[in-house]
Amino acid sequence: MSERYLRSIRLLVECVQQFEKLSDPYIRQFDLTQAQFDIIATLGNTQGFSCKELGEKTLITKGTLTGVLDRLQSKHLIERVQCKEDRRLHYIRLTKKGEKLFEEAFPYVIQNMKARFKGFTKDDFAALEEQLIRLREAISD
Repeated sequence: MSERYLRSIRLLVECVQQFEKLSDPYIRQFDLTQAQFDIIATLGNTQGFSCKELGEKTLITKGTLTGVLDRLQSKHLIERVQCKEDRRLHYIRLTKKGEKLFEEAFPYVIQNMKARFKGFTKDDFAALEEQLIRLREAISD
């Protein structure tokens, strides 16, 4: 069990690392990091999210999120809008410039990465997703 478990975890991590390595050049063409692209992709086609919601919807750790948001704001790609009902709460949304970038970058990156999965069938994806959900549930608190 132990040896098999370690091999499976290693393969999972290697897949994530390889996916990031392959997608990075496409993302870098838009002067974005992986984390910045994750935020832009998550905010695209939405009215925005609170920081808490954004943290839950992205793959970015809470400690990293503020810095990523600061850099995106300095590039004028996002804005923080204060909630009228609770002034402690801010919503993060794309600016016009951010929306334009999303409309250009998201389909480009997705299309280029989608090509890597051309040999996968619907059944392959269903089986993969089933196992990943099972894994996620097993390691969740």
